[in-house]
Amino acid sequence: MSVKALAFAGLALVPASAGAKPVAAAGPDRAATQALLKQCEGKEDFSAPAPPARLFGNTYYVGTCTVSVLLVTSPQGHVLIDAATNEAVPSILANIRALGFRPEDIRWIVTSHEHFDHVGGLAALAKATGAKVALSAPAAAVIATGKVDPADSQAAGLRDHDFAPVKADRIVKDGDTVRVGPLRLTMTATPGHTTGSSSWTWQSCAGKRCQTVNYIDSISALASGSYRFSDHPDVVARFRHTFAAIAARRCGILVTPHPSVSELFERMLGQQPLASTKACADYAAMGRKGLAAQLAKEATK
Repeated sequence: MSVKALAFAGLALVPASAGAKPVAAAGPDRAATQALLKQCEGKEDFSAPAPPARLFGNTYYVGTCTVSVLLVTSPQGHVLIDAATNEAVPSILANIRALGFRPEDIRWIVTSHEHFDHVGGLAALAKATGAKVALSAPAAAVIATGKVDPADSQAAGLRDHDFAPVKADRIVKDGDTVRVGPLRLTMTATPGHTTGSSSWTWQSCAGKRCQTVNYIDSISALASGSYRFSDHPDVVARFRHTFAAIAARRCGILVTPHPSVSELFERMLGQQPLASTKACADYAAMGRKGLAAQLAKEATK
């Protein structure tokens, strides 16, 4: 399945205005990012392998061409954010090893939301690494079934995309922190795209130089089949609360579950600013615009 198939083509973010030891650099590895862009040119499949690249400090991109997976490292162990598809697992593990890290040193896996393109590989990655899994309560309930939530706005289009079920080792709620050594990753509940949508924030450092990384979950109001957001005012209210919470952040480095939505690779290459205090507000504005367009479309039917 491609990114276009789930209507992400129209969600490009307007750029903000303002083993072996890994290389001890701070910012993105431009050569690695160039290789990533070259390999991913024209690729739309969620499982299309991409080479790894440093994002900033101790945070690395190890996902596919179209689905983000991040590795946050420390001498005491690592945290993996998101799991992509089951088919992507071999390339994710290979990317981690290529960076000089051992998958077995991953202590926790956390996720953005409970769709197959982000948690389809969760069972296999948890087994391969021995890591524990931390999920929001709504996401945990869905992921334990291995099926899309019947109440999901995209359920009609995702019913053929089951995944291996996973039981959470820990339930996290808004404001909770996952810790490994010096790492502190804080979860913010950002429901809307799914009920269990979760965003994560942490400090990524190289020596004394640090940046705040905001891994903000998808905020697109996508509907499949006969689903109408206008019939679900509770979901609309969740979206609006999430938009306000995201817009209030001084963002730093923004990463989204689909890298193209926030033009991540282009920013890693230096074509646009990697970090911006306005990035989260711009992202929230995009979400508001998308929801308004969807509601307006429904009003004409």
